[in-house]
Amino acid sequence: METTLRGVGVSHGVAIGEVRHMGTAVLEPPAKQIPAEEAEREQQRARQAVEAVAADLTARGNLAGGEAQAVLEAQALMAQDPELMADVDRRIAVGSSAERAVYDAFAAYRELLANAGEYLAGRVADLDDVRNRIVARLLGVPMPGVPDSDEPYVLVARDLAPADTALLDPTLVLGFVTEEGGPTSHSAILARALGVPAVVALPGAGEIAEGTLIAVDGSSGEIFVNPTEERRTALEAAAAERKAALAAATGPGATADGHKVPLLANIGGPADVAAAVEAGAEGVGLFRTEFLFLDDSKAAPSEEKQVEAYRQVLEAFPEGRVVVRVLDAGADKPLDFLTPADEPNPALGVRGLRTLLDHPDVLRTQLTALAKAADGLPVHIEVMAPMVADRADAKAFADACREAGLRAKYGAMVEIPSAALRARSVLREVEFLSLGTNDLAQYTFAADRQVGAVSRLQDPWQPALLDLVALSAEAARAEGKSCGVCGEAASDPLLACVLTGLGVTSLSMGAASIPYVRASLAKFTLAQCERAAAAARAADSADEARNAAQAVLSGE
Repeated sequence: METTLRGVGVSHGVAIGEVRHMGTAVLEPPAKQIPAEEAEREQQRARQAVEAVAADLTARGNLAGGEAQAVLEAQALMAQDPELMADVDRRIAVGSSAERAVYDAFAAYRELLANAGEYLAGRVADLDDVRNRIVARLLGVPMPGVPDSDEPYVLVARDLAPADTALLDPTLVLGFVTEEGGPTSHSAILARALGVPAVVALPGAGEIAEGTLIAVDGSSGEIFVNPTEERRTALEAAAAERKAALAAATGPGATADGHKVPLLANIGGPADVAAAVEAGAEGVGLFRTEFLFLDDSKAAPSEEKQVEAYRQVLEAFPEGRVVVRVLDAGADKPLDFLTPADEPNPALGVRGLRTLLDHPDVLRTQLTALAKAADGLPVHIEVMAPMVADRADAKAFADACREAGLRAKYGAMVEIPSAALRARSVLREVEFLSLGTNDLAQYTFAADRQVGAVSRLQDPWQPALLDLVALSAEAARAEGKSCGVCGEAASDPLLACVLTGLGVTSLSMGAASIPYVRASLAKFTLAQCERAAAAARAADSADEARNAAQAVLSGE
């Protein structure tokens, strides 16, 4: 008998296949005392295991590239955290085995994060994965993970660690479903990068029996357990229709009546360029530069290293637009040489532009490297600052760009509600705005983007978030400047039409989403998009907003 479950759809497409569950780690080692003379040997075992796990995570990141590489390199740094290792050594010195000391030290650190509030819940999940990998290595047992299967399947898990998600084989994993996570969690972002249909935040997903046939609709968030033949036929027909529409829509992004909406790619480094070019990206709307800095949390990369990496990206888009975000450090991306270790709530502390203004030498080096990388190239480079709160922030960033001799457009990311509310003031200092809807939702609703329990407040269809987008776009239009969206909201084909109707001038997303958004925009006129946007803003909830926009665009 067919039953329907609903989670949060985070990656487009339909997958139909049998369920395979992710192996779960039960790796609590026994508590036993070791003789004092064995302490040094146990400490050495612990250090070797930590280094091996860190090396494995880094290697997986190098293989995966892009978004996954940055996430996995951050996990490798987590494994090597000096404070954690000092705690492990102390526990071994008083009689714990290496594996028990690692388990207990990580548990203590986990509790500290949990007691500091839910902001770092996503980091806690990553921390658990690192702990399990180290303990498994010390115990000499395999790390439970992606199931071994020769036949394609739908992967079901409580959550997916980045190390597992990054190397999923899309020819075997038809789609995946998780009980936890949200629309901007690591699992969701990596699913979109892989082009695998995915649904997250589905309560009870783990109770679906192994081998059960399910259908996953990554657009609607629906899961059909034991789907009927009619359901399967309808889903397959819809998938075929969508594929045909994707193939038919080519060229620059535009509405049906020719209103241009440039479709740009979000990239994490040179490894993402090929996919962006293949998808027909008209440039880069968000070049995250953190990947360079995560290689070594103790020191910033040299100017020469930065120039080389930036130039690889800029050369891939001759005559195109490349929007570079300067280093966004702090909160869930700590760097030892930049970010304070004792902030009670890093999300509300020194991160983004605040960090760079506290370390002007790091900002100056990055801006100088960008100027040298762009020298002699026909590319249209634009540089923006993360976490701009007000006009003073925008002025400080623009002044730093000018002092570094960077000939580019200077912009500000709108991720803090104050920047949206005072967008005209901010635009007196910079030439464009770019809306980071992931963080803007997080700060608007006080809802951590990594916590599945508050995922409804991270839904980019929330009318309050649409209001802030509209305010920013209206301010940009009044000032004769541009306002793009580079958050995950831009990757939703229906929402892309609404954003266009709100006055957004460009959309930037993961490369895999560009064909879907291009095809969706091509079906509707600007006037239809504007009516859909007005209907969505008049709603009182995210679901109502989505349904209202859909009704307008479907002619209901």
